[in-house]
Amino acid sequence: QVQLVESGGGLVQAGGSLRLSCAASGSIFSINAMGWYRQAPGKQRERVAAITSGGSTNYADSVKGRFTISRDNAKNTVYLQMNSLKPEDTAVYYCNAGGLLQSLTPFGSWGQGTQVTVSS
Repeated sequence: QVQLVESGGGLVQAGGSLRLSCAASGSIFSINAMGWYRQAPGKQRERVAAITSGGSTNYADSVKGRFTISRDNAKNTVYLQMNSLKPEDTAVYYCNAGGLLQSLTPFGSWGQGTQVTVSS
């Protein structure tokens, strides 16, 4: 009942930048935490960054100082600005959100994923 649609992935050279967006839609009452995860081939999915409705953020050590997560609560959208990209950042990036539906039932949803490829 909540759909997350990601955009902004692509191919970039090492040292370059990309900005991912994820818009949530559906029967949403409120969204608490939103986050970005990634999964590289042959590896487990890992959390990259998360942000609460109040704006508190946390990051994986591997992306601190390079990635910035932000959100627009009015648009139910979360962003991930990725700078100084490295080949090891190559992965499928997934958006995640959790909150309450209009029925006040908790939800947790994933986006379909967007590919980020960083060439050396």
